[in-house]
Amino acid sequence: MSLSTPLDLDFVRSQFPAFDVPENLEQSFFENAGGSFACRQTIDALNDYYTRLKVQPYSEYSSSTEAGERMDSSYERWAQALGVETDEVVLGPSTTANTYVLARAFEGLLGAGDEVIVTNQDHEANTGATRRMAESRGCSVHEWRTDPSTGLLDVDQFESLLSERTRLVTVPHASNIIGTENEIRRICDLAHGVGARVVVDGVSFAPHTIPDVAALEADVYLFSLYKTYSVHQGLMVIRRRLMAELPNQSHFFNDGDERKRMNPAGPDHAQVASADAALDYVLALDQHHGGAAGESLRASCERVSGLWRDHEDSLTVRLLEALSGYESVRVVGPASLDSAPGHRCPTIAFSPMSMEPAELQHQLNLRGVQTSAGHYYAWRVLKGADVDPERGVVRLSAVHYTSHADVDRAIAALDELVG
Repeated sequence: MSLSTPLDLDFVRSQFPAFDVPENLEQSFFENAGGSFACRQTIDALNDYYTRLKVQPYSEYSSSTEAGERMDSSYERWAQALGVETDEVVLGPSTTANTYVLARAFEGLLGAGDEVIVTNQDHEANTGATRRMAESRGCSVHEWRTDPSTGLLDVDQFESLLSERTRLVTVPHASNIIGTENEIRRICDLAHGVGARVVVDGVSFAPHTIPDVAALEADVYLFSLYKTYSVHQGLMVIRRRLMAELPNQSHFFNDGDERKRMNPAGPDHAQVASADAALDYVLALDQHHGGAAGESLRASCERVSGLWRDHEDSLTVRLLEALSGYESVRVVGPASLDSAPGHRCPTIAFSPMSMEPAELQHQLNLRGVQTSAGHYYAWRVLKGADVDPERGVVRLSAVHYTSHADVDRAIAALDELVG
């Protein structure tokens, strides 16, 4: 759902202080898939917490009470934004750490004879911990493999892998290399049909569309707040139906606290308390574009996500058209917006043939295109696409604050270097 007015990019960029610092002047940031800029609201919230409330929360004195209230607010508001219940939200130090803890918890549910389905399209944080856990428990691990030419997953192939013994499925909402949205609701429905649980890695999708997790029917949904304009924390939704089954991973006295039982370490109070400030940015953006005050946070997230997608699509088309026109470049993944049923996120990886990826990213950076090269923890993705993971790829990843002038700079540099 998008609003009728186009995204006001001047307003958007005014909310991100990074654009005003000398290091970023006359530069175009295309490293967003590795971590986005923090919005002004996030920075202000952290500064305020460290200035006024850097105390142990949940005691009676005023600063401690307010610190606890702000932490509670983050859980409550993110739950509203994602369409789930507050006690289904877990905040941890990173998505990688959350995935590791989750895999340890699943050890208590799985055993010999059970089957687990993973993909080779996943970031290693999602697939690696699950594979190791499944193998340690004597489970059979089946790999749902991508099409080597497109990088896409075929849901019909997934259906053929399912059996009455399937207990767990892990899948990305969108790959950090391929970029295309997978059919998560269909995947979840099929998996649930045989009694399996589904863990969805939303790290590369949530920065472009704040998901309605309840509508997706995922049992677990994970993403990184530092890639959604917020603090460096990982958010994990575990639906009640599964949370009740998973064994406690924290201190024994935390067993009855859903917020803590999947988080072995104590929380980073300041970052948890500031995590929902990015939602203040979403609300400000919604109201600036005509959204009605007082509506649900979920409704604002849907409208703003539509704005983000419309703007990002206009950038993605231009980048894909340019890259597809270079004979010495191979785009890894779909080279157009309409080549797959799901939304094509503006995360574009490509393999240059005329020079090494490391050299191309160096030359791009010299020309003000801030990017990098490597396998991006997606070793299996690249191997499945017949790309040498050690050589890696170059990645241009945009988000809604990326401008057409940024794309102009990137295309001009690419024309010079590989055109």
